[in-house]
Amino acid sequence: MKKTLILFVSILLVMSACKPKTESSSQAGKPGHPDWSRNATIYEVNVRQYTPEGTFKAFQQNLPRLKKMGVDILWLMPINPIGVKNRKGSLGSYYAVKDYLAVNSEFGTLADLKELVSKAHELGMYVIIDWVANHTSWDNNLITKHPDWYKKDAKGNIIPPVADWTDVAGLDYSKAGLRKYMTDALCYWVKEADIDGFRCDVAGMLPVSFWNKAVPEVKKLKPIFMLAEWETPEMHDTAFDATYSWDLYKLTNDIAAGKKTADKIDSVFTSEMKRFPADAYRMRFTTNHDENSWNGSEYERLGPAAKTFAVFCFTFPGFPLIYTGQESAMSKRLRFFDKDTVKWGTYPLQDFYTTLCDLKKTNKAMQNGNVGLTFSKVRNDQEKSVYSFMREKDNNKVLVILNLSSVPCTVKFPDGIPSEKWEPVLDSQNLNLGNVQTLTLKAWEYRVYQKR
Repeated sequence: MKKTLILFVSILLVMSACKPKTESSSQAGKPGHPDWSRNATIYEVNVRQYTPEGTFKAFQQNLPRLKKMGVDILWLMPINPIGVKNRKGSLGSYYAVKDYLAVNSEFGTLADLKELVSKAHELGMYVIIDWVANHTSWDNNLITKHPDWYKKDAKGNIIPPVADWTDVAGLDYSKAGLRKYMTDALCYWVKEADIDGFRCDVAGMLPVSFWNKAVPEVKKLKPIFMLAEWETPEMHDTAFDATYSWDLYKLTNDIAAGKKTADKIDSVFTSEMKRFPADAYRMRFTTNHDENSWNGSEYERLGPAAKTFAVFCFTFPGFPLIYTGQESAMSKRLRFFDKDTVKWGTYPLQDFYTTLCDLKKTNKAMQNGNVGLTFSKVRNDQEKSVYSFMREKDNNKVLVILNLSSVPCTVKFPDGIPSEKWEPVLDSQNLNLGNVQTLTLKAWEYRVYQKR
């Protein structure tokens, strides 16, 4: 019997046992994702570097543009005051929090933050804030009020959580008082500023038991979205909607550098699907604030493959991230501890990202999470170079063909490409795919088609 597709059987078996989840639904007793996150794209906002002013009010002027681009969730890097003691650079790290219950005056006031959140809500967008629960600055008043809440060395001296993080002091979550304080602080921002969730810095450096108890308390106030900067399955047990997909990110860098080949994606993805819950959101990205500042811009790491891997991150099963400046093809590293404003130019990739966001919103096969979805490989004869797959839900389909190599190639599809009335999604794809068995692809060329 002729087979058109090679199926990830293990993935499909997991998916077939799942039912769609809503804000009030549950799966195996676990809370569901907010409904509004199902087809959402997240956008990381580096407030300090976004505008010359570096304020909430100045950034707020960009909300209509980002809404038009298709952004759903705004992730604000830490909004709290930054410590001065042991500070790195002229402005310090966002992640050296001096006061969990206050706003960084460099960005504006609490009223400014509340207005930003309100305006985002009026546009149908959601706002999450970066939460740094693992450590504080050395001049956070908790050090004097509750020194017992901090990690100490054998001599009783408070220590950083990592030796190189000399600007912060590590917190000790064996202390019940600290757990209550941090839970109350999370609740404060939902009640006071109506924020819609949190991106939690180095979330796995805290006991998962803290998150599993704290997050349900916050969710009593409203449905929230939780993103963990970590990559272990237990983060999804109760607390988190999404985790970082570091393994796939590292692989894409290696493929772009010619160190690995496209066929390695299958083993990473299959391992991920075996380890993580069926409906876990796995965040896909080509860059973020850490990668940009410390490991190079996406153009340093990916070169001419940058757009190709952006397409991959949006179309491969997962939850896509756009970082500040990507819509302007930002090619520089932003300084982390000092002022370094993005040079926006004419937003050359705004339409590119708008198209990808629109595909995420309008085609059911592109929803976040794996419930009710079918993911299948489209077999080709150049699988070390060409990665081709199809996603399907309720007769909505998306077909993706990516040349993940630096050389042009002619690729054959032994079983043919599925005969459908395919609509091209991105530019330069005016091709009738009915019964096509061979395509010629340029280096790093991408093809995306859909059926709705």
